[in-house]
Amino acid sequence: MTAIAAENLRKTYGDAEALSDVSLSVDAGEVFALVGPNGAGKTTLVRCLTGTTTPDDGETTLLGEPPRSLPKGRIGLLPQDYGPPDRLTARELVAYYAGLYDDARDVDAVLGDVGVTDSTETRYADLSGGEKRRTLVATALVNDPDVLFLDEPTTGIDPAGRRAVHALIEDLAAAGTTVFLTTHYMDEVERLADRVGVLAGGELAAVDTPGGLVADHGGDPRLLVDTDAASIPGYDAEQTDRGLVFRDVTPGDIGEMIEALAAAGIEYDALSWQEADLETAYLALTGQTPRSVGERSSPDRSPAESPAGGGA
Repeated sequence: MTAIAAENLRKTYGDAEALSDVSLSVDAGEVFALVGPNGAGKTTLVRCLTGTTTPDDGETTLLGEPPRSLPKGRIGLLPQDYGPPDRLTARELVAYYAGLYDDARDVDAVLGDVGVTDSTETRYADLSGGEKRRTLVATALVNDPDVLFLDEPTTGIDPAGRRAVHALIEDLAAAGTTVFLTTHYMDEVERLADRVGVLAGGELAAVDTPGGLVADHGGDPRLLVDTDAASIPGYDAEQTDRGLVFRDVTPGDIGEMIEALAAAGIEYDALSWQEADLETAYLALTGQTPRSVGERSSPDRSPAESPAGGGA
């Protein structure tokens, strides 16, 4: 069964086209991740899919019905930016949302699911950033939705909190909930998503499994040899400011290359191997310039710390 469907969506704001002919479908029980750079249109797409924004052209359905015709208890939505009343405690905030539905889940049980158990009586204003975000996740879950939209659910959450939210999403999907999430964390996509859509410039550049995107767009594995030498006899190399880059190198090839370096009398300071990954595929699909294996990292942020994208 198709849980989420969009056909030829187009949305403009003035002269800016936020979405251009976007079509996709998500099966029931699937976790679908949407990624893209800042301004790519991710939040606009979520709003069109949930019926909170009307597209200029195209159609959307949730569980076979127009979004605004679907009973509100069947949809859960965590917006990217939302500031609830600061004076409410975590329990009061989730209880308020529970009161909007006829068959809401137990408030304390939902707070426990998202890892907010010791701060339920703390005012929202006094919660940590991670606790605030997890409390908001709880507000989207309290109606036990069939389709759940999470717009960057783990932004500002510490690693332990992120793991708790990841485990919760996995459990929801295993129980049959359809989850549509936007994120700028590639590790989150790899762990959670059955499929991922890459949105760039308001258009879907690709939709595939994480592994499929890496295979088709991640490039070749490569080896960097930190050396002043111009080449290694018998091997094709690209010269960079960090040394020589050899492409399409597997781990099994590295020993042979070390022997070739020794035979040629070439000195080197270090070897580093880089595997094709989802971030590389993402950068290629969005038209951004990936950091070459031969270029120096920024001094104030390592590649592992750099998010692959941001809010729409």
